[in-house]
Amino acid sequence: MKKIKYLVLAVGLMFSTTSCEDYLERYPLEGPADQSYFTNASELELAVNGCYKGMNFHVSDGMPLPLLLDNCTDISWDRNNSAWQQIGKGAHDSNNGFTRSVWNESYKIIGRCNFILDNMNKLEGKMDATLYARYQAEARFVRAFMYHYLIELFGGVPLVTKTIGIAESQIPKSTKEECATFIMNELDEAAKNLPNSYDAKNNGRAVKAAALATKARTALFNAKWDVAAKAAKDVMDLNTHKLHANFGELFSYRGQTSSEIIFALQYLKGTLTHGTPQNFLSRNAQGASNKVPGQALVDSYECTDGLSIDKSPLYNSRDPFKNRDPRLDLSLAVPGSNYFNFKFETHKDSVKTINYTTGARIDNQDAIHAFATYTGYCWRKYTDLTDKDDRSNSELNVILLRYAEVLLTYAEAKIEANQIDQSVYDAINAVRQRPTVNMPAIKAGKTQAELRSIVRKERKYELANEGVRLIDIRRWKIAEKVMSGNFLGRIPKGLLAAAPAIDENGTPDYSKVPNRADMRVVELRIFNPNRDYLWPIPYIETVTNKALVQNTGY
Repeated sequence: MKKIKYLVLAVGLMFSTTSCEDYLERYPLEGPADQSYFTNASELELAVNGCYKGMNFHVSDGMPLPLLLDNCTDISWDRNNSAWQQIGKGAHDSNNGFTRSVWNESYKIIGRCNFILDNMNKLEGKMDATLYARYQAEARFVRAFMYHYLIELFGGVPLVTKTIGIAESQIPKSTKEECATFIMNELDEAAKNLPNSYDAKNNGRAVKAAALATKARTALFNAKWDVAAKAAKDVMDLNTHKLHANFGELFSYRGQTSSEIIFALQYLKGTLTHGTPQNFLSRNAQGASNKVPGQALVDSYECTDGLSIDKSPLYNSRDPFKNRDPRLDLSLAVPGSNYFNFKFETHKDSVKTINYTTGARIDNQDAIHAFATYTGYCWRKYTDLTDKDDRSNSELNVILLRYAEVLLTYAEAKIEANQIDQSVYDAINAVRQRPTVNMPAIKAGKTQAELRSIVRKERKYELANEGVRLIDIRRWKIAEKVMSGNFLGRIPKGLLAAAPAIDENGTPDYSKVPNRADMRVVELRIFNPNRDYLWPIPYIETVTNKALVQNTGY
């Protein structure tokens, strides 16, 4: 499959500066200048490509932001003693390097988009009108997409919608609601001129469904239930996307062309790659196992009868991974499973395991290595055997939007608006009953509270390790509950004696499990509800921009 190759422009696209000095107004001879850009459609295309490329920024360990965000939540953990780990355990401040990186890189991309939108009128009437409108829509989409991340992570932010100079740089925050309104309006405008699909050489560009899906997500995250339901329904009515039959395949090279994928970060060896497999994989698979899911996520998945493990007769504490929602094993590597052609076993007494490729018994690094997964589990999503020999240079695209999320957005918005009808059940059941998942259908007649519980758990099972969990636990106001206390791994030399109690959000409570004290305490986390529902604005930003007020508690 061909992908668009993102090329870096020869000029910085963040700001256009002027001076009263004639010398400083001269155009540089070594490349294009702000004053002369754009002169043709090819230059405009390169500029738009540069905006897409910027979205692939790697905050940590050669990985894109969506695959890191869940490490700041109750379902995953980053072993590296880094600024990213500090966020997860509530020990971060306004000098945190990773929050600063997300802020800086986001505004770089926004600056590039602003430059394009401010200067592309030089080509109006001089190039194909449809292509002109499409490039404009793509720039507006990317800018809106970056703002939708910023406001969910930081709250209200400076809403910069044009190229600015130093004299204009003292900009206060707009409110989160003002930013959300701008984002949704921009996405409406972008959707008008984005196509439903592209030819193969342009795969990776934003389509109409991407704008509508981002609008639906933004509206949902900001409790605009009717808007979210309408935008999600608009995506559904396009009939351009559908669920992929094989859930696990979505996160492999075989699934890259799936019509379920609405928008994804594009990677191509020789141009841009990421190091996700190296960070996710087990020690036997020669990975670092430094981004790992926790026991609480494992125990939240239902049994195949649709009941939680504390209520299902199918759950056996001596064989806890049997009879479980298939998405557990398709999203995570659990003990006893085949993972990268090794028998994955993390019981500390299992000093030998099987290499399925050779049939030989080998030393089990997942039990004896000092830095084997601390929780006893690994992530399976985005680990493809194709990357076996080059684990730090994967070209597997990283999904930002997919159709399953749209269906769950539609369902949740309708539930919260108390507009419950058969379409809500149909949306949830479509996700639950794709062929490789095939969980029992949710039957009609549920209360609003019951459906709220169902859709929240579905988002957890379906979208784990895809970068939305942090925003979910914040907007549901459960972060202070799920992020406080110990982040736990499996019992190193045993199993839980009984199932924990599972609450309405799918969160386990181990207080009545007889051998809970044997569980591995991976990290002690603190969550301050008066502070930690937002990230801090980087300290340097509040120093240089005196109009910018820091978020509460930082």
